[in-house]
Amino acid sequence: MSADDPDSDSGADADLETAVPDEYSPYTLQQADGDDARHAFWADVVADRVEAQEPDEPIVIKGGISPSGVPHLGNVNEIMRGFYVAEVLRERGYEVRQVFTADDRDPLRKLPRTLCDLEGNLVDLGEVDAGALGRNLGSPYTDIPDPFGCCDSYGDHFSTIIQDSADALDVPIDLVSNTELYENGDLEDVTRFVLEHQDRARDVLSKYQDKVDEAYVPFNPICEECGKITETVTSVDLEGDTPTVEYECTDMDAGDQTIDGCGHEGTATLREGKLPWRFEWPAQWQELGVDFEPFGKDHAEGSWPSGQDVARNVLEIEPPVPMVYEWFTLEGEPFSSSEGNVILVSDVLELLEPEVLRYFFAKDPTKARDFSIERLDQLVDEFDRLEAIYFDEIEADEDERAFAERVYPLLVDEPREERIRLPYTFAAVLGMFDDPDLREEVARKEGHIPDDAPEWAVEGALARVERARNWARRTGNEFDYELKRSEIPDHDFDADTEEALEELADFIEAGHDPEEIQGEIYETAKRHDVDIGDFFGAGYRLFFDEDQGPKLGPFLAKLDREFVVARLRRER
Repeated sequence: MSADDPDSDSGADADLETAVPDEYSPYTLQQADGDDARHAFWADVVADRVEAQEPDEPIVIKGGISPSGVPHLGNVNEIMRGFYVAEVLRERGYEVRQVFTADDRDPLRKLPRTLCDLEGNLVDLGEVDAGALGRNLGSPYTDIPDPFGCCDSYGDHFSTIIQDSADALDVPIDLVSNTELYENGDLEDVTRFVLEHQDRARDVLSKYQDKVDEAYVPFNPICEECGKITETVTSVDLEGDTPTVEYECTDMDAGDQTIDGCGHEGTATLREGKLPWRFEWPAQWQELGVDFEPFGKDHAEGSWPSGQDVARNVLEIEPPVPMVYEWFTLEGEPFSSSEGNVILVSDVLELLEPEVLRYFFAKDPTKARDFSIERLDQLVDEFDRLEAIYFDEIEADEDERAFAERVYPLLVDEPREERIRLPYTFAAVLGMFDDPDLREEVARKEGHIPDDAPEWAVEGALARVERARNWARRTGNEFDYELKRSEIPDHDFDADTEEALEELADFIEAGHDPEEIQGEIYETAKRHDVDIGDFFGAGYRLFFDEDQGPKLGPFLAKLDREFVVARLRRER
């Protein structure tokens, strides 16, 4: 559901163990309900609960977002949690439909500081027509012109990015526009039902929202004069084939500001407005036949209790099976478009393979995690370990093995034992070379590509190099340097330094591990009475034509030994 609603409990620190009824609680996910069977994968537990409801087919799994701004990686959480449950149910022979609603009839309540184009490039509000957006505060997203001029509306622009993100991860969602549901009349019957039972709706809503009086009507028309959504309905006429409401366009509270209404008095049909969000979410469940919906912990205390209450006691339907997932952070901080702390799926897939990102979302949803670009190598190493466990290439404990065997086939198109994964930091080292042939040559010399490797496996392995190179450049880390491989950079060393370099070359030629080489750099400098900083600087000059660089010992250990020895001796 939309996390952008004015009454949303987005600031609540929900107690996830008690936020949903016990019979639906998805915690602890390792333990199956009512027996001693243990599931290695949380999605199996959730699928058990969906299956226990004996749903009709297709089973409908839903998520949703209000396309108010940049659809970042955090928004994909809901898509991916639904995807894994859908895949488990498909394995069990069910037909499954995964829908994702764009709650694009929501009004624009504030101007975002940051937007993005369809390629994922972030821009400040000042780089687009901010005045046009400002004039449309209070209007539905689908009635606001696209600030980039490429899509039908503001809402359509950001919905397109959501669809592109799902496509990039090979998740088959049906993106459903709320605006279209209203305009096509799909939500007309349920809206009419809510208005026919206004007393019941008011009684339920009053438990969750202040200022619900006898004049409250659960419908928000769109003003025909100014295009803004108004919350003031003065009368309701449900007689005849086309029910209508009379309204007055009044001011709208939007956080710390007020959006002025134009004062127009008019008439709207039920297709020319929207239900308030606490009624709209259950209305979507009814119209779309939703059987399961995951949602973030911000909705666990307020939104879900009111949603199931409205479903049962206003609409007279059963709510879907819920699942609360924890948020994750980006570099230790909450995702924030306004602060620029966002990353899009398209950005992430320039840094790692889709299956690695899918692995991140396969982890236990009840645990908060940090997505760190700086430490992306650790995530990739985790995935590589999972893959190696699956193919029985390394030792693992029983739980690790059970998880790998269950989850890995859901992450890749097809498990292929001949695949090759270059260690991510080694791939970053290879990214210092511009020559693709040289990258492959070094990878083969270092034993990472077998002589009999199929061509598709070699191509896949080397594709990681470009991603690791992008990672190094994005973070400016120790691998963000260009190795001068083709010719020796200009240098001018004194005799002591040259002798020390010769001795270091002999040490490396004899064969030693990264930390031994790092230690020997210090010892060699001391033995030849060369300043340690100057000696490291000599190494950086020879390999990068720079005065600084990565940790030198581990770096040299990752290069082919013959080249390192020759360069230290200034031979090539």
